[in-house]
This record gives sequence, structure tokens and C-alpha cells, in this order.
Amino acid sequence: MHKYDYSFLKNAIPGNIVGLTDIITDLKAKEEFRKLQYKETFEKLRQTAIIESVKGSNAIEGIVTTDSRIKDIVNGSKPLTHDEMEISGYKDALNLIHLNYENLDIEEEAVLSFHKMILEQSNSKEAGQYKKNNNFILEIGSDGNRQVRFKPVPAKKVQTDMDQLFLAFYEARQDSEISSLLLIPCFVLDFLCIHPFIDGNGRISRLLTVLLLYSFDYDIVRYISYEGQVNKYKDSYYEALKISSEGWHENENDYVPFIINFLQILYKCFKELDNSFTEISLKKAKKAERVECVLLAAMTPISKQEIIEKVPDISVKTVELVLSKMLKDEKITKIGTFKDARYMRKM
Repeated sequence: MHKYDYSFLKNAIPGNIVGLTDIITDLKAKEEFRKLQYKETFEKLRQTAIIESVKGSNAIEGIVTTDSRIKDIVNGSKPLTHDEMEISGYKDALNLIHLNYENLDIEEEAVLSFHKMILEQSNSKEAGQYKKNNNFILEIGSDGNRQVRFKPVPAKKVQTDMDQLFLAFYEARQDSEISSLLLIPCFVLDFLCIHPFIDGNGRISRLLTVLLLYSFDYDIVRYISYEGQVNKYKDSYYEALKISSEGWHENENDYVPFIINFLQILYKCFKELDNSFTEISLKKAKKAERVECVLLAAMTPISKQEIIEKVPDISVKTVELVLSKMLKDEKITKIGTFKDARYMRKM
């Protein structure tokens, strides 16, 4: 039986993980600062994010419809097909989290409630209930043959394992030595390895990730779709999940690949926020102002080439002049030299 214990997160953590958590913590602080100044912009991002989340999380599972139908469903239209029913259910569960996360906790009641919401319209018999039969995670080889990639917890043990999962999480959450950014992916990985439902486990794991991020004061998921980023990089996501689940039943698995993948996806969310914010902010600015805006809005160091790509209609010479002036005025700082040089606003 797998032992649910996150105390190992208090041990020495690889430097690349520490570096990523430090960067994300810094990006979070910058997001909070920016949010105070540009409320209208963030509201526009919020409206787009919910659509991308509903689309992305379902697309990962092969549940699809047209973009226009997804937008209609998010705005309240009645679903017409089986896939649209599941899409509508996910929308309802996600809206519940966005609107009521402060009153929700990581507990069995919430998990079963989310599951009931996403499947009630399409499969009411299984909705909101742990699996009654064993299931397997399969993969199809290049020859078309199926093989078992992972055997989840048997149906008869699901209740016990879920209870242990929640208790281990509560214990770790109260430990100030355990980073929330490391605890989240470990909890999600264990949930996926239990695989407590016949269907919907992946979608529930992403809803739980959104709720977990909210609970630890990371509201980036309100403005940028976490699920959309997972879908965009789903190959690396599934590879990390596969590696980190090996030896799970014997307590010999390595959580690190899945932790790194989670942090990378979260970083991409902040980077996407940066890109989205810049695009909205640049629409009415003059050329020099647009270059300056790109630099001041960047949440991470940015190269000259990246600036040029964001403002393709502005000449390289103009970009270089703005860079030179901003360096002289000490509005930005230069990191590195020559081709590797990047620029960052002074805080």
C-alpha cells in the first residue's frame, strides 16, 4: 500500500526546483502590484480565461466541440450533445470554484461534488461516486495493441486511500516547513494514482489544482487558464506523470519530475499573463511608448529579439534607441552582454 506522507518535502530540495519556486513567488508579487493598477485589463483576461479553461481541460480528454459552442455554453446555452454536456458540467464546477473558493476546502465532499457536476448531465449513474469496479490506465502502442501503463488503487480500497490522502494533505498544509508550491503537485499526483473514479479523474485533478492554487493565494488561474497551458504542453505533462508514478504502489516513486512539470506550467501561466497584458496595453501607444511598455510590463527579463517580436512594425533602430534611453534614465537594468543580453525594469 502506498504511504501518504509529505514530510519528505522538508528535506533538501534540488536547486532547479528552488529556483523555479523563487521565480514564481516573485512573479506573483508583480502580478499583485499590476492588478491594483489595471483592473479593467484583468477583467478582460478573466472573461477569456474561463473559456480557455473549459476548452483546454476537456480537450485533453478528447471531449470537444467548436469554439463558438464552448463560448455559448460558458455563457449559459443548453448543451446539445454528450460532449457538450460534459463541457457544461466542467464549466459549472469551475465557476463554483472561481466564485466560492474561499468557502471550499480540499475534502471528500468537494471532490464528489465536482465529479457529480461534471458528469451529472451525461452519466448520472456514476456521477459523484467512487468507482465500484477496478480500472486501468491504458496506452496504445504503435501497433495498435493496448497495454496497461498503470494499475490504480483497487475499487475496494479507494475510500481508505482517499481518507489517508486528505489527512496527509491536512498535516502537510499546517507544516510551515513545507512549500505549498511543492505540496500541490504531490497531492495531485497521488490523487491521479488512486484514480478514484471510473471516468473524470483528469478533469477533477485539474479542478483540484485550481482550487489548491486559490487556497494558497495564487489567483493567476482566474486570469490565465492553467488547464489551457496543460493542454498546450500535454505531452510533457503526461511524460512527467508517467515517470513520477513508476513504483508508486511500493513507495519508490520520484515526485520530482511531476513537481517540475507543475512549476513549469505555472511559470508559463505567469508568462502568458505577461504576454496578454502587453498585447492589451500596446494597442493605443506610440512607437517609443510601446517599446517602453513592453519593457516595463515584462515580469521576467526580456531580450531585444523578444521585444522586436512583440512590436514587429517598429524598427530595430527605434527599439535600440529606447533601450539606450531607458538604461540611461535607469528605468531598466541590463543582464548579460551581447546576444545573451536581457533587460528588466528596476523595482
